[in-house]
Amino acid sequence: MDRPLSLDVNIDEIIENFSFLDDWEDRYGYLIELGNALTPVAQDEMNDATKVQGCVSQVWLISHYDGGKLYFRGASDAHIVRGLVAIALSIFSGKTPQEIFQHDEQQVFRTIGLAEHLTPQRSNGLKSLVGKIKATAEAALARS
Repeated sequence: MDRPLSLDVNIDEIIENFSFLDDWEDRYGYLIELGNALTPVAQDEMNDATKVQGCVSQVWLISHYDGGKLYFRGASDAHIVRGLVAIALSIFSGKTPQEIFQHDEQQVFRTIGLAEHLTPQRSNGLKSLVGKIKATAEAALARS
């Protein structure tokens, strides 16, 4: 199974790296780097079934349930949004459905400072992405 990021980066490392970056121009640059590190999504996987509704930019989320854990891959046609996808995947991918529901992603977003530095459209898109991840976790729980 492909890892969600091609680099070995977890959410704690991302939070730490954000703490070293003082201005938001550097932080946006880091977001773009994270997005560029995502495992590529094949063109045929970018379809209506994997598209995240509610995002201004196009975002796709592919999930795989294996060994009681959910693994996600994602893509976007926008650089910064692709970075937001990378952050969401670093929080949720490789976790059990129960762990996905227990994680407070909003606290992570506040710690990084995303809440006050994203446009309302990007914030809504991030909320839609997290909603689709949690709906996938809910469906996995219903099947088990």
